[in-house]
Amino acid sequence: MHPHLLDKLAALGDRFEVLNGRLSDPEVIADRETFRTLAKERAELEEVVNLYRHLLTLEEQICQGQEVMAEAEEAELRELAREELERLEGGRGETEARLKHLMLSKDPNDERNVILEIRAGTGGEEASLFAAELFRMYLKFAERRGWRVEIMSQHPTGLGGYKEVIASVEGKKVYSLLKHESGTHRVQRVPETETGGRIHTSAVTVAILPQAEEVDLRIDPQDLRIDVFRSSGPGGQSVNTTDSAVRITHLSTGMVVTCQDEKSQHKNRAKALKVLRARLYDAAKQEQEEKRARERRSQVGSGDRSGRIRTYNFPQGRVSDHRINLTLYKLEAVLEGGLEEVIEPLIAAHEADRLAEFETAGRSA
Repeated sequence: MHPHLLDKLAALGDRFEVLNGRLSDPEVIADRETFRTLAKERAELEEVVNLYRHLLTLEEQICQGQEVMAEAEEAELRELAREELERLEGGRGETEARLKHLMLSKDPNDERNVILEIRAGTGGEEASLFAAELFRMYLKFAERRGWRVEIMSQHPTGLGGYKEVIASVEGKKVYSLLKHESGTHRVQRVPETETGGRIHTSAVTVAILPQAEEVDLRIDPQDLRIDVFRSSGPGGQSVNTTDSAVRITHLSTGMVVTCQDEKSQHKNRAKALKVLRARLYDAAKQEQEEKRARERRSQVGSGDRSGRIRTYNFPQGRVSDHRINLTLYKLEAVLEGGLEEVIEPLIAAHEADRLAEFETAGRSA
């Protein structure tokens, strides 16, 4: 294993011991919030640290086995030592591979829930209709994973499309599986309104924002302007007769979030704050990633939403992900929520690229 990675593992082992000490401190135990935060960090480190310690044990046993093999005078004893060495070295290889996977695939946001934002781009009504199809695709994928989806805000069109739809997605490892979906999704097909049979190209943008908790991002209430107004569009009886819609403006950044789906002003305000917090957290995250990108550019990317990432070609039944040159002739299955065959190669490519970057950084350190 690369020395740079071993140094990082050793540092994590030291941090694990520090956390064990702090979690047994009566003052920390009495502070529920601090205890919860430290216990969560310890739990996230436990598997990596245990594997690292197992690796160190294997290395020690391999050294001992090599000594026995070198000093053994009897052929039978040397053969036994050789077989044991093969077993230990196989275990070392498996442990190193697992450690690399855990270390390089770990993103601090991987366990987070997300805010999913889908917006129709170029292509008019056809883009809005495809936005609805993409949203349905993610709903189907979420259903397969046992995730919970709640619509936060929506702007439907008269033909069943969406100009914009924003939803909260909650469950196990949501961000880790959806983070590479951010970007421009292009569709090529013959619209139902096209009488000449010509193929049109439309675009929809997708944003995957990790949800931020209050402890991650504290928003100063003085930095918010909150306006209420009467809701518009389809809804319950009271939707258009009460000032239940909420518009929140973050004065420092100029970000504006509007929510009017609920009849309750309180619920709309809570949803709007949730979306605002995710957008602010994502903006800070994007700024950090742009700084890193100036030093090194990854193959898969970090979720930059400015570029075209995927094309859905209906005449050919084809889905192509342009970041990793992946082409699948399984369009119908993908749109029915079968995203695994697209997502898993993306994750694998991202991990391979991170490993290459990590080793490059280690050689230059």
